Amino acid sequence: SYYTHRVIEDPEWSLATVPHLTELCLQHIVHNFEKNPILDCLLPEHQRKVLDRLSTGLPLAVTANLISDEDYWKRCCTDRWQVCDISNYGDSWKRMFFERHLENILKCFIPNTTDPNQVLELIPLCKDYVWKLEVDQFLPPVKVDQKEERDDVSDTGSDFGLGEVSVHHYDLGVLITALPHLEELHLTYGVKDCGMNFEWNLFNFTHQDCCNLAVAVKMCHNLKVFKLTRSKVDDDKTRLLVRNLLDHPCLVELNLSHNLIRDKGARAVGKLINRSRLETLDLCNNQIRHLGAQALARALAENSTLTSLNLRLNCVEDEGGEAIGRALLTNTTLKSIHLGSNNLSEPTATLFSQVLAQNTTVTSINFSCNHLGLDGGKQLLDGLADNKALTEFDLRLAEVGQETEYLIHQIVWANREAARLGSLQHPPTKPL
Repeated sequence: SYYTHRVIEDPEWSLATVPHLTELCLQHIVHNFEKNPILDCLLPEHQRKVLDRLSTGLPLAVTANLISDEDYWKRCCTDRWQVCDISNYGDSWKRMFFERHLENILKCFIPNTTDPNQVLELIPLCKDYVWKLEVDQFLPPVKVDQKEERDDVSDTGSDFGLGEVSVHHYDLGVLITALPHLEELHLTYGVKDCGMNFEWNLFNFTHQDCCNLAVAVKMCHNLKVFKLTRSKVDDDKTRLLVRNLLDHPCLVELNLSHNLIRDKGARAVGKLINRSRLETLDLCNNQIRHLGAQALARALAENSTLTSLNLRLNCVEDEGGEAIGRALLTNTTLKSIHLGSNNLSEPTATLFSQVLAQNTTVTSINFSCNHLGLDGGKQLLDGLADNKALTEFDLRLAEVGQETEYLIHQIVWANREAARLGSLQHPPTKPL
């Protein structure tokens, strides 16, 4: 028989394509990194190659305290979230990842259903990288028998908090007191995208929730910014929170906007103003009337730290507006006051004309959506005659008249330009 012997070779094969032993070792390290995370003992150039190839899905127990490389955490962030802006996270990708990862766990936590260890086991991994938490959702426990509950509690009843025993939310105490660098806490107790499952009980910030949060915030000695918005915080809950915030060593900003705070709650906040280091206070869209505004004004008259006060969308009326104006005749630290949509009229404008003539600290006033009237506008214009400090004055829909509003705008614009030129000639000195 006739046989043909042939040798088949790859014409493109070359000894140069054989991986170096170093490359094979690095591949092995990458593939087995979870079981044997070797990194620190490698040369810098080899560390770089390993980090560039590591999976972003590795357990945090392996990567959290071992990998500090920002490029790796950038890949972790961009692989997980479409929008990534590290300017809100101290320009740190690692901080962004751990803050957003922790926030997502808290937003999805279901009391009595989710394993608490999901949070507890994360604490030692993330505690050095979390400076701010923004949680805009807290889920309530799953009801055992939703139909029976609906039959027992009407929509009106649930609106007033009946049956709230079953809807306490996750207690943040253990978590936030274990975060040594936590400086900002932004919370909203409610449910997003509940759809056809809407019930008022989903939006209850219960008394027990408030007790737990108040105690936890008191223990956060480095907390600078505390925001609790759109959570149905009423007078009783406000007073409970304030009791635990009195004499707080670091708190400089408090935001309780879009809640149910009335005069008693505002009176409690007034006590806090002079027993804290608050610089910014936001009580926008509550139910504060003139008594509450007068309590805040009494505190403001003696205060030496607050620089911004927002009372927009309340109903302080002229009695409250005049009280705040009288406080500003002696206060020398407040720079911004927002009294928009407070049912104010000419008497408040008259008082504030004196403020504009005497106060040299306030740089921003907002009277929008009030009823100051033509005479009120003229008095404000007279008060501004010699004012060089005011650089923002919002009088939209305040009924002061088009001509008066234009003349006021011209004065304010001139003040703003003078302030801008002054800052260019005398730039602030940077600390050494």
